[in-house]
Amino acid sequence: MTSGATGGRRAAVLGKPIAHSLSPVLHRAAYAELGLDGWSYDRFEVDEAGLDGFLAGLGPEWAGLSLTMPLKRAVMPLLDEVSETAASVDAVNTVVFTEDGRKVGDNTDIPGMVAALREHGIEEVESAAILGAGATASSALAALARICPGEVVVYVRSAARAAEMREWGERLDVDVRTADWADAAEALRAPLVIATTPAGTADALAGSVPERPATLFDVLYDPWPTELAARWSMFGGAVVGGLDLLVHQAVLQVERMTGRTPAPLEAMRRAGERALAAR
Repeated sequence: MTSGATGGRRAAVLGKPIAHSLSPVLHRAAYAELGLDGWSYDRFEVDEAGLDGFLAGLGPEWAGLSLTMPLKRAVMPLLDEVSETAASVDAVNTVVFTEDGRKVGDNTDIPGMVAALREHGIEEVESAAILGAGATASSALAALARICPGEVVVYVRSAARAAEMREWGERLDVDVRTADWADAAEALRAPLVIATTPAGTADALAGSVPERPATLFDVLYDPWPTELAARWSMFGGAVVGGLDLLVHQAVLQVERMTGRTPAPLEAMRRAGERALAAR
């Protein structure tokens, strides 16, 4: 854990593409609220090929990094230590530089999902459904391992993806059943639906929202609301959005990088909302 001292510390988000990232807005808002005047947070476009060299060039003023695609897996062999949470899904989204120079990888997406759900009153669900089978879906499974003792049905487009998600279920000790994307409308009747698909993919499901939907967690935040989220809200269902996830995982990153707790959740959320409204 790094020191909470205010002088000359640096952090940044890396990925490719990176121009769209809201992380600088959120982290800078946290620094301002915490009075960390000497801290800065930037963004750098870095791909897998350039990651090792970027890390090697960082000086002792660096406190931590946020990582987005395509670096979450590529960074793992370059680290001195990886948390159990990150290892469980082979994905690191947070690197903290310790005072003795070690690089420690963690994953705040998973506890961020759990925290976002709890903020909306979801402490436990008896079963759930996941739309999609990419990297975010595996993080969703890891989050559900903490709050869902029952079956999780994952709706996928290919047999290969279905096999991958069943393997993740075994690894994470989650009871996973896979179903074809053609039947994805059935997912909307679950107590908790987690939509992990790219923008536009789930729009066609909006017309299938049941009259009394339960809870939708749509990990997208721009554009917002998605057609599915808008329809869900119209029918009175609870909606957890991608900004909720982004803020909660960033809160955990700020706390790990600065050593200051609690991070200012509401100030970070307001900054994110303003930035999205300005786009």
